[in-house]
Amino acid sequence: MVTPSAELFQPLGAEDPPVVGGYRLAAVLGTGGMGKVYLSYTPGGRPIALKVIRPEFSQDPEFRRRFEQEVTLAQRVQGLYTAPVIDGDTKGKQPWLATAYVPGPSLAHAVGQHGALPLRSALLLTVGVAEALTVIHGAGIVHRDLKPANVLLAADGPRVIDFGIARAADATSLTGTGVSVGTPHFMAPEQAAAGTVTPATDVFALGQITAFAAIGAPAFGEGSSHAVLYRIVHEDPDLSQLPDILRPLVSHCLSRDPADRPSLTQIIEQCHELSPTPLRQGEDWLPQTFASSITERLRLPEPAPTPPPTATAPTAPPTPAPGMQPHAPTAFSPHTPPPSPYAHTAHHQPVAGPAPYQTPAPGQGHPTPHPQWNRGYAQPHPGMPGPRPWGAPPPPKKRTGLIVAGVVIGVFAALAVIGALLPDGDKDDGRTGSSSSSGSGGSGKGGARPDPKPAAYKGIDLTEDYYLKLGDNPPKPLDGGDTGAMYMGGDLYYYYDGTVTGDQKLGTDNGKLVLLNNAQKGSLQTCRTETRYTDKIDLDQLSPGSQICVRSDAGHIAVVTYRGKSGEKDPSKYVTVDVTVWRNAEEATDSD
Repeated sequence: MVTPSAELFQPLGAEDPPVVGGYRLAAVLGTGGMGKVYLSYTPGGRPIALKVIRPEFSQDPEFRRRFEQEVTLAQRVQGLYTAPVIDGDTKGKQPWLATAYVPGPSLAHAVGQHGALPLRSALLLTVGVAEALTVIHGAGIVHRDLKPANVLLAADGPRVIDFGIARAADATSLTGTGVSVGTPHFMAPEQAAAGTVTPATDVFALGQITAFAAIGAPAFGEGSSHAVLYRIVHEDPDLSQLPDILRPLVSHCLSRDPADRPSLTQIIEQCHELSPTPLRQGEDWLPQTFASSITERLRLPEPAPTPPPTATAPTAPPTPAPGMQPHAPTAFSPHTPPPSPYAHTAHHQPVAGPAPYQTPAPGQGHPTPHPQWNRGYAQPHPGMPGPRPWGAPPPPKKRTGLIVAGVVIGVFAALAVIGALLPDGDKDDGRTGSSSSSGSGGSGKGGARPDPKPAAYKGIDLTEDYYLKLGDNPPKPLDGGDTGAMYMGGDLYYYYDGTVTGDQKLGTDNGKLVLLNNAQKGSLQTCRTETRYTDKIDLDQLSPGSQICVRSDAGHIAVVTYRGKSGEKDPSKYVTVDVTVWRNAEEATDSD
């Protein structure tokens, strides 16, 4: 077995909690200006990166307010070149958020280890980061801290992380008292001089990212923060080592005036024009030397086994008062939480540090219990007899065999009578099979009902301000009227604003949406397990073949496959989708 690098996955220390928000921590991934990042796993075994915010920030009310706003916005970002935010707690004693784990080094680490990227890799990096910023800006977020440490190099392209979180740190005075957030080497002039931040600020940082990748060093040089910031505001960057083909693009991005910088669309187009070969992201986008760093990060640490419970000497049960019934022992001591619901997954055991659920030191508090911890554990019944006192005679034996036989005969007789009285259509003909193993289908006769059969509908043209209801068979586009489809309780609507902002969105007013990534295949099980919810998806995030999970409040689940939209000269604005729906796949919920 290959041991993962100790440099990448540090064992938990005595100061690290074993559990955060119900997630069992497995290792330390790193420490930054805003907090500490841990490796953990979802209940299904998918690795995640969980960032716990530093206590200094947690105590600042303005930071908490902005942090909650930014996390809410970040959860709407579902681009192919971003690490999605999948969970978080902004109101707890120590806020945290969890994103998908990206098995790849940061650009800063990769360049530090292996040097500059070749031209094709630098162009693919620029295109990927530009596409990520397009989605981030579309969600109303300015990254404001785009730097090589926040760009991860995955096997199939770059990933931008920590978008928008730096804005919350700007709200606290701690940034001026020794707590460093962000790095001055990649700030824009307006950000360094006056603190002004716009989407063009991220374009300046993207120019620096490209230069750093292609040169192997910051465009404004090394040195103290004050010296670098002075050069950014007053001097030109040193691009003498930059390949000639990249110099016009980088110079354009590094214009001091934000209005002179190119748009992200222009950057992507220019990268394609500069490339001698077509730019296509794939497993070969990085040199082989860089790819080894990705392989190393796929070797996740083996969790330590759960320590066995400490043996304790048995104690005699207390003698009950005269006339009182002794109590039966409870399944767990009131001071010992039941085992984690994630304990069946080996990934959730910590690498080192305190034993899981060890009584914390004063002031640390107990981990937040999982909501399922109160279910499924034996509790004493008020009439249940307690343990027999020492030396007392055993109770008289009961004729349990005759009793059980009588009960069984009675049950079969009752079932036969009920079956004879039921109409033919309600009798079980033996073809229903077992219930779904997922347990998500709700309850029917005899327990959880089996998964419903899917119904598929091809080529539905959904006109602007029209919506679909998944319960209709077939789903027929319904007119949302002058107020727009989003106010009509539609399970899926298409919104087009051609007169004001040009926004084009698919949305729901009656459930949740999840945009699946390219590696996922739309299915009932996928849609049940995904939790990256949103209620609107910009059309520019979609390409033909993109799939969206729709979970309606009525209990229907659908996979919507986007096929395209109408042309510019078409008199009607519409999108074409295929819909596969599983009706009544889960219990209905109350709509907000």
